[in-house]
Amino acid sequence: MEETEALRRARAMRRAMLGDAYVDAQTADPDPVGQQFQDHVTLQAWGVWARGGALTPRDRSLLVMAMTAALGRMEEFRLHASSQARTGVTDAEIDELCFQLAAYCGAPAGISAWRIVRALRAERGAGA
Repeated sequence: MEETEALRRARAMRRAMLGDAYVDAQTADPDPVGQQFQDHVTLQAWGVWARGGALTPRDRSLLVMAMTAALGRMEEFRLHASSQARTGVTDAEIDELCFQLAAYCGAPAGISAWRIVRALRAERGAGA
């Protein structure tokens, strides 16, 4: 993929929100198609974060957590919930997000998200 300013901004936002270690692991694919795929996903998903506008990174983080949990994409929910320190989302906000999920998306979505949140907090408490 052509190196554009939009791609550079999207890459920078991805690193800021998810951390260098995670992004380095995801983008270390020696396969050229894998690298193109990472650029595509970065530009699509993180490009919208980098565009600015009325939503802050914190707002976008909450939205992404809600959407991924509602869609049952719990691996992505976990990734974004684990990045809360970088995005400015508080534990209390994630708690309320889980209640909202259970009310609007059903108990299974809320319960699955809550289990992940509890596990992340246990890991954080254990210094993991």
